[in-house]
Amino acid sequence: MNRADMEETLKACEFFKELEAEQIGQISSLCEMRAFEPGQYVFHQGDFGEHLYIIAEGHVCLERSLDLGARTGNVVIGVLGKGRVLGCWSTLLGEPHHLMSSASCQTPTRLLAIRGADLREMMLSSRKLGLNLLERLCFLLRDRIQDAYGAMEKI
Repeated sequence: MNRADMEETLKACEFFKELEAEQIGQISSLCEMRAFEPGQYVFHQGDFGEHLYIIAEGHVCLERSLDLGARTGNVVIGVLGKGRVLGCWSTLLGEPHHLMSSASCQTPTRLLAIRGADLREMMLSSRKLGLNLLERLCFLLRDRIQDAYGAMEKI
């Protein structure tokens, strides 16, 4: 995937869609393309997280393993498609974090990977960009928490 394709993927992404073209260009310089086959994991629950991922194509299933004593298993939080974001959000806050879910690819999938610490540095150097992304982050986390609660109700 070339730089122009990466920029188009970022423009269509739920997290970056309202940014200026110059900001999209800067963020695309942080991106690395990663390809996955169906059934392959992007990350596992409990892994140390350093990256955010944007789905360029394919579908990724977010799931959480639960152990409720007599009842154990996996709960699907959601299936994410093109333009959706997943990964380790706390890296944007400068905090180390272990991932709270696993992400497995359902179809052939291509993801843009961004190291959270690098994006954080960019956010700190531009307060406007930082505020815009933190606002988007609040909405995304709200939606993800609602999805997780909805999944837990099915237990």
